[in-house]
Amino acid sequence: MSAYIVGVLAPLLLTLVLRNSKKRKTRGLPANVGGERGYAIRNYRFTVPVETAWVGIKTLAELFEQACKQHGDKKLLGTRKLISRDIEVHQDGKSFEKLHLGDYEWMSYGHVFQVVCNFASGLVQVGHKTGERVAIFADTREEWFIALQACFRRNVTVVTMYASLGEEAICHSLNETEVTTVICGNKELKKLLDISGQIDTVERVICMDDEILSNPAKGSNSWKIFSYSEVEGIGRESSVDADPPLPADVAVIMYTSGSTGLPKGVMMTHSNVLATVSAVMTIVPGLGSKDVYLAYLPLAHILELAAENIIAAVGGSIGYGSPLTLTDTSSKIMRGTKGDASILRPTLMAAVPAILDRVRDGVWKKVDSAGGLSKKLFDLAYGRRLSAINGSWFGAWGLEKLLWSFLVFRKVRAILGGRIRFILSGGAPLSADTQRFINICLGAPIGQGYGLTETCAGGTFSEYDDTSVGRVGAPLPCSYIKLIDWPEGGYLTSDSPMPRGEIVIGGPNVTLGYFKNDEKTQEVYKVDERGLRWFNTGDVGRFHKDGCLEIIDRKKDIVKLQHGEYVSPGKVEAVLSVSPYVDNIMLHANSFHSYCVALVVASQPAAESWALQKGIKFDDFTSLCQMEEMVKEVYGSLIKAAKTARLEKFEIPAKIKLLSEAWTPESGLVTAALKLKREVIRKTFSEDLSNFYSS
Repeated sequence: MSAYIVGVLAPLLLTLVLRNSKKRKTRGLPANVGGERGYAIRNYRFTVPVETAWVGIKTLAELFEQACKQHGDKKLLGTRKLISRDIEVHQDGKSFEKLHLGDYEWMSYGHVFQVVCNFASGLVQVGHKTGERVAIFADTREEWFIALQACFRRNVTVVTMYASLGEEAICHSLNETEVTTVICGNKELKKLLDISGQIDTVERVICMDDEILSNPAKGSNSWKIFSYSEVEGIGRESSVDADPPLPADVAVIMYTSGSTGLPKGVMMTHSNVLATVSAVMTIVPGLGSKDVYLAYLPLAHILELAAENIIAAVGGSIGYGSPLTLTDTSSKIMRGTKGDASILRPTLMAAVPAILDRVRDGVWKKVDSAGGLSKKLFDLAYGRRLSAINGSWFGAWGLEKLLWSFLVFRKVRAILGGRIRFILSGGAPLSADTQRFINICLGAPIGQGYGLTETCAGGTFSEYDDTSVGRVGAPLPCSYIKLIDWPEGGYLTSDSPMPRGEIVIGGPNVTLGYFKNDEKTQEVYKVDERGLRWFNTGDVGRFHKDGCLEIIDRKKDIVKLQHGEYVSPGKVEAVLSVSPYVDNIMLHANSFHSYCVALVVASQPAAESWALQKGIKFDDFTSLCQMEEMVKEVYGSLIKAAKTARLEKFEIPAKIKLLSEAWTPESGLVTAALKLKREVIRKTFSEDLSNFYSS
């Protein structure tokens, strides 16, 4: 009998020990800092902010050259060969481009470095002068990375622009920075030609595609237009010495995606970006030359730019893809052919929550449609692993974990190539459901980061062994994180049990400010008495006992309702987006009314699956979204998510409008980073929003 008692008690005691040990791990420590009074935390392993992880390396140009010399014959950049292109026409008359892509074709570190040197020389030979700026305006591809490094080699400041920017934002970015050379693709060249009369200082355009548009001089006879290979060839024939930058030189003027109006140009020095790159180096476990990184996020976003510089610095390989060719079922992949992840089989990738949510929703859709024994087996395996990750000794560990991994989750892992060992998530809050799904089905930890363009993506980062959800980790080694009182919002550093307040980030990663916008720079950037730069984020957070940060609110998002209650749309949207029926959502609150409303972009797979199960007939997805039964089902799902997260009654939307058309960067309703453009959405759906309050 005693053996049975031991068998029962031992696992319970071990679980208790494990839980207590997790609680005891300290990830952030109090820090003595200058500037505004507040509650500051630093990374537990570093007493002062990290500036560089490499001896003698102080700029991105030096870092890249060192890596190329150390890893000369190893693969660096890979791009898939285009085998064929087809146009698929659907029954509704809409046409879709489908691609058949082959294997990756690779360039070694040594080869890339030679091309970088050639392209840098070519820039000078085609007329780009010292002190002038270059804009890179294209989707993520190997030529983007090469052009960036070539500019760094000649100390040329690069202006980055999202490929999805509208005409007004393009003109604003180019004219404000007085760019003389634009490097772009054919698609972007067409955009530029259409608005050439509104662009003041551009003298030359370098097209990454060798087949330049026919009649490229339309409306822009003063522009010299070169192909990428032409410039590289000119530089190969007539080389020019490097003009190395200093750490304080501006490497990049990065234009934000403009979610609240015209984009602002953030000035990043070489030392700013290097600080973030160095800090992340210390966080990702075992980062090295065996790693393969799948690059598909916009390089105009600091998350992707920093990630690719990190991979290159450690001798890893970067394979390029796109969100539309990522997996075997992606919209641009020809049926029966492979997506980028299946061919590349990456070990690392960065992702925004919207991408991970789509992976999760796609898997659940397949599981639900399979039904029967397959669904029961998946649900059982998922539940057992979820218990284990949540700390229960009675979940699936050891051999049982391996069994479920082989029988059930192996097929899910194959979606992203089967070798993913770490995922970096940033750009927006990641839901607890999605984080757990990735942990279980892909068997990989997620490093959830918090940072801004203004801090070179540096701020906080959750470590690989931190399995908690809803938090964004402890300060990166390059940053101090400080909370300052915001009495108007009711957040104080003296709050119990956790200090709360506006998040302020300090460190060598904090950028110089906004280009030609001193007023806005002085409003949110500060330099303390010790010479350290700080950035007021406008986000509200709280510190847990282990030094990890949790984002709980946003100052600018706060709306005061008619009866005095405060609502944060971003917070509520993060909660409601957990619903399987939600592809996107925007909460709208009005100070002249006592309740909130919401615009909900429905998830077509989930909605149509439910309708078919219920035997509801519909002509198309648009008509389904207008049906009362569908609206009621979605609304019920939102209520369930709200109650699970314990939202206040006034935070829950009283009415919703179900939309069938997805919000994409091309529609102008979301940024390239998939963040809501609230004002644009409000104007676009102004009639619907008015009807909410008039009915």
